[in-house]
Amino acid sequence: MNPNFQLLDYVIFGIYAVVILSVGLWVSRSKGKKKTAEDYFLASKSLPWWAIGASLIAANISAEQFIGMSGSGFAVGLAIASYEWMAAITLLIVGKYFLPIFIKQGLYTIPEFIEKRFNTSLKTILAVFWIALFIFVNLTSVLYLGAKALDTILGLGDGTKIIPFMIGLALFAAAYSIWGGLSAVAWTDVIQVILLVVGGLITTIIALQNVTPDGGAMEGLSHIFQVADEKFHMILKKDNPEFANLPGIAVLIGGMWIANLYYWGFNQYIIQRALAAKSLREAQRGIAFAGYLKLIIPIIVVIPGIIAYVMFSQPEGTSVIPGVTEVFSKADGGIDFDRSYPWLISTFIPVGIKGLVVAALSAAIVSSLASMLNSTSTIFTMDIYKPFIGKGKDNGNLVTVGRITVLVALAIAVSLANKLGSIPQMFQYIQEYTGLVSPGILAVFLMGLFWKKTSVKGAIIGVVSSIPVALALKLLPLDMPFLDQMLYTFIITLVVILFVSLTSGEGDDNPKGIPLLKETFVTGKVFNIAAYAMLVILAILYVVFW
Repeated sequence: MNPNFQLLDYVIFGIYAVVILSVGLWVSRSKGKKKTAEDYFLASKSLPWWAIGASLIAANISAEQFIGMSGSGFAVGLAIASYEWMAAITLLIVGKYFLPIFIKQGLYTIPEFIEKRFNTSLKTILAVFWIALFIFVNLTSVLYLGAKALDTILGLGDGTKIIPFMIGLALFAAAYSIWGGLSAVAWTDVIQVILLVVGGLITTIIALQNVTPDGGAMEGLSHIFQVADEKFHMILKKDNPEFANLPGIAVLIGGMWIANLYYWGFNQYIIQRALAAKSLREAQRGIAFAGYLKLIIPIIVVIPGIIAYVMFSQPEGTSVIPGVTEVFSKADGGIDFDRSYPWLISTFIPVGIKGLVVAALSAAIVSSLASMLNSTSTIFTMDIYKPFIGKGKDNGNLVTVGRITVLVALAIAVSLANKLGSIPQMFQYIQEYTGLVSPGILAVFLMGLFWKKTSVKGAIIGVVSSIPVALALKLLPLDMPFLDQMLYTFIITLVVILFVSLTSGEGDDNPKGIPLLKETFVTGKVFNIAAYAMLVILAILYVVFW
């Protein structure tokens, strides 16, 4: 038996697996009728606010955060938490200004909006892009990071079990998501998000208790504040080696907004939960709930990375952990930042609790995999298969195609995931390469939503030209942080869309333009109070950790 994982741990982990599979299969039951496309892809439009909020976070938080963001916490510090805290504000913007339009139009998918606002050709281009992004970037990175973490905790840590762990994670996610669709994914996410938050907090507290020889979480927290003060600043200075990843004040007023608005507003596997809400008000409350959950995520994913940094650098007063230098040192002399979180679990979490914590980590991985698979299936089935191949096919056929798509996507992702190799900071890598395409797509959506004169020609030329612009800014010797590259790509794309739309049209509003009525954007009292309170909390956080 693995010395890092005892019988009690296996029992607890086994209970988690049985509960998730049982709940997933239970909510998947058909109740004597065939599943419709709305049942399978939009959970019968029945999700309450708390299920929406929990499922949003479960879909979002994965190995990318637990492993990748903890690694960035080791390398960068608390500044990486801007992705989480600014996401909370972004969710409010999405809830107030985007969701009312999406839900009013009765969308299944984000590409479907493009068809209604522009045309089928542009929708198909973007649908193919998103399927490729989900499979070749999102699914592969989550599988690789998740398997790497489990290999470190449960295996030998030398990479020999990464492929079996990948296959295991893939089969686990598929076991209930293939049959139940979004209902199974969303309702199991409620359990998964509770588990990942509780497990994450337990890991942080126990790690803090082991930072100093005296023990005690508060003593540990005080110690890392004192000896790693440079890791607790949200706004990095130019002389910081990580400035290229998080370029100071530009994070607050620049490219971070592009990344967040694209991800939370126009990412199918995120926004699909809100599209499945009982009502617009329910969706907006769920969005606000997710924003509050985002506020606590840095505690469970970034602080552990800083703790690992302190234990690695061994300042005075820190507990001496044998072999810590060797654990993080790579053969080429570099540092393996992404080992931070799994190393803390394998080293400090006691028997029994370790099973719970590994279950929490697995919950984060599996819930994201299931969400990505369901959204890949939804886009392929509704935006590519249904209009081009399955015209006139009934609901049963669409659901069957959706299930087959899940299997094919998984097979491709598993076969490619291990080829990612060793990347210093996987979280930053994912953000940077997604950022090559997200500014152009965001520009098209925003112009389509809020400027009635935006033409089809302007949108197509804008989104196509954004790729060479992004590549030029990246490849030319400009020494420009990638978040700044995203901002400039976004601005240039806006200008292109504006110019082409004005010169190719007659100056009239596009007949497919979205009517922007004041009452469309009126929000309820609960959402408004939640929004104001969240903005106050965020202002305090940035003032304290500036």
